Amino acid sequence: MELLPQVAFSILLALSLQPRHGYEVMQQVNEDSSGKVKLGPAALYTTIKQLLASGFIEEVPRQDEAERRRYYKLTKAGWDRLEQELNYFRSSVKLSRKRFADRPSEA
Repeated sequence: MELLPQVAFSILLALSLQPRHGYEVMQQVNEDSSGKVKLGPAALYTTIKQLLASGFIEEVPRQDEAERRRYYKLTKAGWDRLEQELNYFRSSVKLSRKRFADRPSEA
Protein backbone atom coordinates (compact mmCIF):
# COMPACT_ATOMS: atom_id res chain seq x y z
CA MET A 1 0.00 0.00 0.00
CA GLU A 2 1.31 3.41 -0.93
CA LEU A 3 0.66 5.96 1.78
CA LEU A 4 -1.54 8.94 1.05
CA PRO A 5 0.11 12.35 0.83
CA GLN A 6 0.03 14.22 4.14
CA VAL A 7 -2.62 16.67 2.92
CA ALA A 8 -4.96 13.86 1.82
CA PHE A 9 -4.49 11.99 5.10
CA SER A 10 -5.12 15.21 7.06
CA ILE A 11 -8.37 15.85 5.16
CA LEU A 12 -9.63 12.32 5.78
CA LEU A 13 -8.78 12.68 9.46
CA ALA A 14 -10.62 16.03 9.63
CA LEU A 15 -13.70 14.49 7.99
CA SER A 16 -13.69 11.58 10.45
CA LEU A 17 -15.36 13.86 13.00
CA GLN A 18 -18.28 15.05 10.87
CA PRO A 19 -19.15 16.29 7.38
CA ARG A 20 -17.51 19.64 6.74
CA HIS A 21 -17.19 22.34 4.11
CA GLY A 22 -13.81 23.43 2.82
CA TYR A 23 -13.07 26.22 5.27
CA GLU A 24 -13.98 23.97 8.20
CA VAL A 25 -11.65 21.28 6.83
CA MET A 26 -8.80 23.81 6.68
CA GLN A 27 -9.47 24.88 10.28
CA GLN A 28 -9.68 21.28 11.55
CA VAL A 29 -6.46 20.27 9.77
CA ASN A 30 -4.71 23.26 11.32
CA GLU A 31 -6.04 22.30 14.76
CA ASP A 32 -5.27 18.57 14.37
CA SER A 33 -1.68 19.32 13.34
CA SER A 34 -1.12 22.02 15.96
CA GLY A 35 -0.50 24.45 13.13
CA LYS A 36 2.12 22.31 11.36
CA VAL A 37 -0.06 21.59 8.31
CA LYS A 38 -1.49 24.72 6.76
CA LEU A 39 -3.81 24.23 3.82
CA GLY A 40 -4.52 26.92 1.31
CA PRO A 41 -7.57 26.81 -0.94
CA ALA A 42 -5.61 25.51 -3.97
CA ALA A 43 -4.09 22.54 -2.12
CA LEU A 44 -7.37 21.83 -0.34
CA TYR A 45 -9.60 21.75 -3.40
CA THR A 46 -7.05 19.94 -5.59
CA THR A 47 -6.84 17.22 -2.95
CA ILE A 48 -10.61 17.14 -2.45
CA LYS A 49 -10.99 16.52 -6.20
CA GLN A 50 -8.54 13.63 -5.96
CA LEU A 51 -10.28 12.16 -2.91
CA LEU A 52 -13.65 12.44 -4.66
CA ALA A 53 -12.25 10.69 -7.75
CA SER A 54 -10.76 7.94 -5.56
CA GLY A 55 -14.11 7.40 -3.86
CA PHE A 56 -12.76 8.20 -0.39
CA ILE A 57 -15.09 11.15 0.14
CA GLU A 58 -18.40 12.28 -1.30
CA GLU A 59 -20.33 15.49 -1.42
CA VAL A 60 -23.22 15.67 1.02
CA PRO A 61 -26.53 16.58 -0.62
CA ARG A 62 -27.53 20.13 0.27
CA GLN A 63 -30.52 20.56 2.53
CA ASP A 64 -31.02 24.13 1.45
CA GLU A 65 -30.62 25.01 -2.22
CA ALA A 66 -29.59 28.54 -1.19
CA GLU A 67 -26.56 27.07 0.59
CA ARG A 68 -23.51 27.71 -1.57
CA ARG A 69 -21.02 25.73 0.47
CA ARG A 70 -20.28 22.17 -0.47
CA TYR A 71 -20.01 19.71 2.38
CA TYR A 72 -17.99 16.50 2.22
CA LYS A 73 -17.99 13.29 4.22
CA LEU A 74 -16.05 10.05 4.28
CA THR A 75 -17.35 7.09 2.32
CA LYS A 76 -16.95 3.48 3.47
CA ALA A 77 -13.84 3.32 1.28
CA GLY A 78 -12.58 6.51 2.94
CA TRP A 79 -13.09 5.08 6.42
CA ASP A 80 -11.31 1.88 5.36
CA ARG A 81 -8.40 3.81 3.87
CA LEU A 82 -8.09 6.01 6.96
CA GLU A 83 -8.00 2.87 9.11
CA GLN A 84 -5.23 1.37 6.93
CA GLU A 85 -3.20 4.56 7.21
CA LEU A 86 -3.67 4.71 10.98
CA ASN A 87 -2.67 1.04 11.35
CA TYR A 88 0.54 1.78 9.46
CA PHE A 89 1.30 4.73 11.74
CA ARG A 90 0.50 2.68 14.88
CA SER A 91 2.95 -0.01 13.72
CA SER A 92 5.57 2.63 12.95
CA VAL A 93 5.22 4.19 16.41
CA LYS A 94 5.47 0.77 18.07
CA LEU A 95 8.61 -0.05 16.09
CA SER A 96 10.20 3.33 16.76
CA ARG A 97 9.55 2.99 20.51
CA LYS A 98 11.24 -0.40 20.51
CA ARG A 99 14.20 0.87 18.53
CA PHE A 100 14.52 3.95 20.71
CA ALA A 101 14.41 1.82 23.87
CA ASP A 102 17.03 -0.56 22.44
CA ARG A 103 19.43 2.12 21.25
CA PRO A 104 22.92 1.94 22.69
CA SER A 105 23.75 4.56 25.25
CA GLU A 106 26.58 6.87 24.32
CA ALA A 107 29.79 6.50 26.20
